[in-house]
Amino acid sequence: MKNEIKNKHKEAGFTLVEVMVTMVIIGLLTTFVVINVLPAQGKAMVQKAKGDISILEQAIEMYRLDTSVYPESLEDLLGQGNNDDRIRSEGYIKSLPQDPWKNDYNYAYPGDNGIVDIWTYGADGEEGGEGLNADIGNWQ
Repeated sequence: MKNEIKNKHKEAGFTLVEVMVTMVIIGLLTTFVVINVLPAQGKAMVQKAKGDISILEQAIEMYRLDTSVYPESLEDLLGQGNNDDRIRSEGYIKSLPQDPWKNDYNYAYPGDNGIVDIWTYGADGEEGGEGLNADIGNWQ
């Protein structure tokens, strides 16, 4: 009976090799996820910026159709504090979005690349760049 108790104590728990193999497997899975998921997040941020710019373009076009002029700034799309009867009191957009990197979108009328330019400087917040740092605009 003593032998049975000793054998049970010897079999309880994990060996160092089993723990190490488990840690290696977890490390490999983590590496796989990081390599495949993080680039997708960057692409999603670029797509969000492009979508926001498209929505802003549509709101600007609705503003122009109502007033026959382009807005002076993106804030004009909110319709707040405006006495012009041609501008919708509820505005053309509920709120101004920020780009995925928490910066405001830039607007120029007249634009250098079209009638109006709407853009963001990308992840670095500076003009130019490549990849996630590249500028994203409505002219692209």
